[in-house]
Amino acid sequence: MDADVVVVGAGLAGLVTAAELVQAGRSVVLVDQESGEHLGGQAWWSFGGLFLVDSPEQRRMGITDSVELAWSDWQGSAGFDRVDGPEGSDHWGRQWARAYVEWAAGDQWAWLRGLGVSFFPVVGWAERGDGTATGHGNSVPRFHVTWGTGPGVVAPFERVCRKAVAQGRLRLRGRHRVTELVDTDGRVGGVRGEVLATDGAARGMRSTRSVVGEFELSAEAVVVTSGGIGANHALIRQHWPDRLGTPPQEMLTGVPAHVDGAMLAVAQDTGARLVNRDRMWHYTEGLQNHDPVWPGHGIRILPGPSSLWLDATGRRLPAPCFPGFDTLGTLAQLRRTGHDHSWFVLTTTILGKEWALSGSEQNPDLTGRSVRQVLGRARADLPEPVRAFRDAGLDLVTADTVPELVARMNALTGDDLLDPATVQRQVQARDAQLANPYTKDAQLSAVTNSRRYRGDRLTRTAAPHRFADPAHGPLVAARLRVLTRKSLGGIQTDLGSRALDMDGRPVPGLYAAGEVAGFGGGGMHGYRSLEGTFLGGCLFSGRAAGRTVAGDLA
Repeated sequence: MDADVVVVGAGLAGLVTAAELVQAGRSVVLVDQESGEHLGGQAWWSFGGLFLVDSPEQRRMGITDSVELAWSDWQGSAGFDRVDGPEGSDHWGRQWARAYVEWAAGDQWAWLRGLGVSFFPVVGWAERGDGTATGHGNSVPRFHVTWGTGPGVVAPFERVCRKAVAQGRLRLRGRHRVTELVDTDGRVGGVRGEVLATDGAARGMRSTRSVVGEFELSAEAVVVTSGGIGANHALIRQHWPDRLGTPPQEMLTGVPAHVDGAMLAVAQDTGARLVNRDRMWHYTEGLQNHDPVWPGHGIRILPGPSSLWLDATGRRLPAPCFPGFDTLGTLAQLRRTGHDHSWFVLTTTILGKEWALSGSEQNPDLTGRSVRQVLGRARADLPEPVRAFRDAGLDLVTADTVPELVARMNALTGDDLLDPATVQRQVQARDAQLANPYTKDAQLSAVTNSRRYRGDRLTRTAAPHRFADPAHGPLVAARLRVLTRKSLGGIQTDLGSRALDMDGRPVPGLYAAGEVAGFGGGGMHGYRSLEGTFLGGCLFSGRAAGRTVAGDLA
C-alpha cells in the first residue's frame, strides 16, 4: 500500500480530513489537480464566515440564540421534502443538519479556539429571511467572520498537514488528477489518474491541463473531498431546476476554474449514489472583478438592507426581495424577468456604510489581521476595495440626478431598457415614506429593524435618508449579475461520511466530505442555506470523515 488513506482534494474538507487522520496515526496521500503549494481550495478565497449558535460573540452583542431557534430556522429554510426516489433523499441530509446545528451550538467554538481560530467581534446578520417566522432565514445574527478570513480558517489544518509532510506521515501529490477509483475485490482500494504538467500558475489562476504521465496509488480507503461545480457552467445549466426559472445565458464565476465537479462522475462510476443535484446556491449580487484571477471572475456584494433593488427594466423588486434577505427567492424572482441583470440604486452614504465585498482578497484588513486597517476602514467614507470597484466603472456608475444616472446605466448595458421617469417614480415614492417615523414600505421597516441591532447600526446599516438629498450623494447604480458558487447536493453519505450506494449501503472503502457530499449526507442544507454553513460544513464533515475512517481501519 502507498498509504492507509488517499484523500482526493486539498481544499478545506480535505485538509481537515487529512489532519484528523495523521493525528490518529494514519499515513495519508493527499492528491489534488492543482499545485501542492496552494492548499485550501475555494475556502482560501472566502470571507471566512462561520455559522455559530449561542456563541460568546453573540452574547456580547446582546443576541439571544439557542439550538431550538436555530433548528427551527434551519428546517424552515431547508424545506426537506424528499423521502426517496430518483431525485434523491433527505433522510441523511436531515440527520446531518440536526447534528451540525447541535455542533454549532456546542463543540465547534471551543474546537476552533483550541486551534487558534478567533472571530471579529461584530456578528453579521446574513440571510434575514422571507418575512415569515417559520420560513427561510436567520431569526438572529449568526454570521461570525474569522479573524484572518478564509486563510485564517485554512491555516491550522494546513499547519498540521505540512508538519506531517516533514515527518513523513503525509505525502502531497499536487498536479495529480484522479480519473478512476480502483476496485479491489469489491472494495475501493486506491485511485488512478493523470499527472498534469507544472506551469507555475499562481493560486486560483487557470493552469494547464497538459498530461505528462499517469499514476496509481493504493490504500485501504479513499476519501473524496474534491469540492463542487461552480466553475463548470455546463454542469450548472444541466442541473438547473425549473423552480429557479431558466438559467442565465451569462453568469459570473465565483470560484477558480479547477472547481469542475469531475469527481462526482468518478464516484458515481464506482457505485456511489448522487442526490439532490438540482439544489444549488448562486448569488444575485455579482460584480465583474476589475482585477480578475480566474476566468469570468466575479465578486459578491455583501449588502446592507438599504439599496433600492430594480429589475433590468427599472421595476422595484417585491418584498421580501431586499438586499441580504432571501438569496434564492430573489434569484427566482429575477429569472422571471427575462433578463440576466438587475440593479442596485443607492447613495454614496449607503455605499460607504453598507457595502462589503466577499472574499479574502477584498478584505485585506481582516485577512491581514490588522486592527489599524480595520479602524481605518470604519473611519473611511468608502472602504478602499469598494472604491476600487466604483472607480473601475465596469459595473458601477454615479451621477447627481436620477435622469443622469439612468442615462449612464443604459450606456453601461448598451440598451434603453430603463426609462428615467419610471426610475424617478420609484425613488420619489421611496423617499416620500421618510416624511414620518413610521412607514408602509416593508424595506424601510426592515432598515429600522436592522438598526435596532447594535452590530448593524455600527457597521452595516446607514441611517434612513432621502436619496434626493444631495448631502448623501452622488447617486450610485450597480449592475448585478448571477454569480455561481455552491452545489448543495452530491454524494450521499451516512453520519460517518461513508459513501452510500443506490440501495443505501456503504460502498466499501469509499468516503466523502465537503461540498462534493452536499456538505454532509448529500445535502444537509436542503434547498437553502443560512450562510456561514459552507465552510462550517467542510469543517464538520471533514472532521467526521477523518475520525470515521481512522476508526473503521482500526
